[in-house]
This record gives sequence, structure tokens and C-alpha cells, in this order.
Amino acid sequence: MKISGFTMVRNATKLYYPIKPSIESILPIVDEFIVALGNCDENDHTEQEIRSIASDKIKIIRTVWDLEKFPNGMEYARQTDIAKESARGDWLFYIQSDEVVHEKYLPLIRQKCEQFLDDKDVEGFLFHYRHFWGDYDHYVLSHALYPKEMRIIRNDKEIHSWRDAQSFRRIPVFDGKDYYQKRGSQKLRVFPINAWIYHYGFVRPPHLMQQKRKTQNTNYQGMTSTDKKFKDAHAAFDYGNLNKIEKFNESHPVVMNEFLKKFNWKNRLRYSGGPCIPPLKHERFKYRVITWIEQNFFSGRQLFGFKNYILRK
Repeated sequence: MKISGFTMVRNATKLYYPIKPSIESILPIVDEFIVALGNCDENDHTEQEIRSIASDKIKIIRTVWDLEKFPNGMEYARQTDIAKESARGDWLFYIQSDEVVHEKYLPLIRQKCEQFLDDKDVEGFLFHYRHFWGDYDHYVLSHALYPKEMRIIRNDKEIHSWRDAQSFRRIPVFDGKDYYQKRGSQKLRVFPINAWIYHYGFVRPPHLMQQKRKTQNTNYQGMTSTDKKFKDAHAAFDYGNLNKIEKFNESHPVVMNEFLKKFNWKNRLRYSGGPCIPPLKHERFKYRVITWIEQNFFSGRQLFGFKNYILRK
């Protein structure tokens, strides 16, 4: 059995993505790791960061992003597909550049890949998510954020990254353009793994969080929309009152140690006061009520949430 890791990335160091820990976190259980490296800005050092990892498992594919041809986040999916197409493993482990796997889960993940290798009814594996927020001691537990997602899929040419690369679907007849395609697509049958993906996409200095939001808005809606929405180029993102969200009391992955040491923006965060104005999505009354119901009456099971998979138990 062989497992391939793969990801896509662009301007990771400029925007404070933990690309190196992300790759290193699953490197021990993969036989190769494919990186679709986009055309980064001159003041970015993502390639150097990746090449600083001492491993011959890593293969870099240089790509050029085309946001006009692939708007609405579809360029993320296209780049993901580019990396996927070069992977040779039986199982493909997709990890985004702000996601990290704790080393304690690696033996279980590999064991499940071996266990279901010949069970073709299992097309992928579903992971839990921990969405860290603002610092490394707090996370958001809310109906507003996805609680689970597939991150390991079979190496099958009909399986494609879907929408904005959050997930995957089987698309037997795919034109290579519409990553939001529903007609003729099929949800994958996945088995749940009792392991968490640690998502650090909302943990960075406030001014870089604002820059990341601007970049993402450009990738989805274009520069004109971004210029109107983000008029103050020097504004800092307000994470809200962190003491109103969940406290994290466990350990972080060992590969994140250097990022934890670099945490120096605590004095720019809030640990008191009210919600943001306007409130962040997870601060809105509707989501707070739904989350409370889910956590207290349904053991955390998300109600009315979109699930892009068929659960195989």
C-alpha cells in the first residue's frame, strides 16, 4: 500500500500559512508529497520554506494561477486537481496549507488505510475539524464552521476537487472548467476516522488576517469587489472576545512548535468586551442558538448542515 500526500499553495509565507508544519505533519506516513506551487509574489518565500524540509519525498510542480478563468474560488480546486493528478499512491492524503495533523493520529490513519485498501465501497475518509481562532489557546465550536470533511480519497481519475477545494466529488464527465458542477457528479462514500485536522487558518497577526481576507476575496470576487470592500488597507482584523469561545487545553502537533514560539500578537487581541460590529458569523444570534441546541441535545451533531459525502459505517 502506498499513500501520497498532496497540496496546493501560493504566497504562504507572505500570508502566514504554516505550510512547512502542514507538510511535515503527514510526511512520516506518506510515500511521496506533491506540491502544486503557484506563481508567488516576489516578497514571498514559500518555495524556500518547502525546500528547507529535508526529504526526498517532496515533489514541487510549478503552476500559474488564472483567476479570470477560474473565479469564485475555483482556482483553489483546479490547483488541487493539478497536484492530485501527479500522485501515484493507492490513497491520496490532501492537506491544505493551513491544516496540520497531530502526530498522535498518524498510526490510526495508516491503519485505517490498510484496513480498507481492498474495500472499494470506501472511497475516502472523513476527519473531525478543530478551528483555532486568534491565538493557539482558543477555537470556534459553531454551526457556522464545518465540523468534518474528507481529506483522504482513493486515487481515481474520476474523483475531482469540488467547488473551492474544500471537498471532493466523483465527476465521470468533467469539462475541467466548472468545479461547482453538480449534474452528473456523485458524493463519495467515506468512512469516519476518529482523528482531527487542526485548522490554523484563523491564527495569524491581525493585520495579516486582514490581508488574507483581502486576498481570498480577490480570488473569489475579483479586484474591483475587493477594493470596494476593503477600503482601509491598513486595518487590522478584530477576532472578537476570545473568552467567549472554546478554550483549548490539549497539546498542539510537535511540528507547530516554531509557530507557537513566534506568537507575539496577544496584546492586539481581545479577551473581554462584546462581539464585533458587525458580528462575525459565529457570533450571530442565529448560529449561537443552533450551536447551543446541537451541543446540548444532539451530542454535537450538526443540524441542517450541508454534507458532501455519504457516510459508510
